[in-house]
Amino acid sequence: MSFNAMKIADLTASVHRVQIPMPLVETRSTGWGFVFCEAKTDTGITGYGLTGKMLPFAVADTLRREILPLVKGMDPRNTEAIHHIVWRKLNMRCQTGVIVHALAALDIALWDIHGKAVNRTVAELLGGFSKEAQTYCTFGLHEYKHDELVAAAKHFAAAGHQALKMVVGVAKGGWREDIKRLRAVRDAIGPERALMMDANYCMDPANARALCNAAEELDIAFFEEPLHQNDARAMADLRRQTRIPLAAGQMEGHRWRYRELIEHRAVDIIQPNCCYGSGFTETRKVAHAAQMFNLPLAVGGGWPSLNLHLMAGMMNGGPVELHTVTASVCELLFPGSMPMEGTIMKVPEGPGLGTEPDRAFLKDSLQAA
Repeated sequence: MSFNAMKIADLTASVHRVQIPMPLVETRSTGWGFVFCEAKTDTGITGYGLTGKMLPFAVADTLRREILPLVKGMDPRNTEAIHHIVWRKLNMRCQTGVIVHALAALDIALWDIHGKAVNRTVAELLGGFSKEAQTYCTFGLHEYKHDELVAAAKHFAAAGHQALKMVVGVAKGGWREDIKRLRAVRDAIGPERALMMDANYCMDPANARALCNAAEELDIAFFEEPLHQNDARAMADLRRQTRIPLAAGQMEGHRWRYRELIEHRAVDIIQPNCCYGSGFTETRKVAHAAQMFNLPLAVGGGWPSLNLHLMAGMMNGGPVELHTVTASVCELLFPGSMPMEGTIMKVPEGPGLGTEPDRAFLKDSLQAA
């Protein structure tokens, strides 16, 4: 097949939602949504991508109404050209949100097509550094009561996970309740395992600093997205005031936001996520920037079966977040997409993303507009 013998023929986008039972507390569940994108070519190859639950109907509508007319007829492997026209026509002012989430879902599907066309995995196309990636387990959902959180920590530690992350910043008792939960988890998992905390943008500088001061004795591996809006200036201040490494980036939509975090020296760890950060095309650039500044990578924001390819493909790829909820969704949507060997996630052997979607699951989880 010649390089010029493939064109984008159509895009479809659909909104889905599924209830995932909470680990160890099966009487309660948490809802999770996503936008599923299919990119079809005139050669019969179809690629698949997705993005998360934020404004899903707007994202799906953007893919169908705005992006498809721009990219129809273009070669799906020319991702730089496709990104250029989407940015030029739809996002001249570098907004994040709906447009970049839609672009992420499309871009992932385009790399899936490219891999299928040349019989290589996306990880190989991105650089082929490795066929696997280490993982860390995000288990500590804020919905857990104190005793449930401790039981979950013990369960996932017993399952062999050496690095565990839990949510902070939303407890009714503020940071003082957070530190009680952190201490209980540290006692439950022992001193040898890594423990991380994630505030999901929810804290102000004063309370984040107070939590850091109290938590330093617990040997926290990193504090993820502690402050509102990933405020680079305030995060740089916090970083100077604590010994706990700071991590951020999972929801940033483009390279310029990452550059701001790097230039302000606001983070110790960069966390690109292909499902939110404009896909593999853009997050690969973030990974290269991290190489230049000697900053380690770690996935935040879940969707492990997709971000696995980015982390395995890059020479500085870090651990993939094995988020207990989005990992369950990935396994339902793309069966066999996350083969595990202990805490190591293997890249599937098939071309592209290495897996096909479960059509029955897509039908059952479909949300009407």
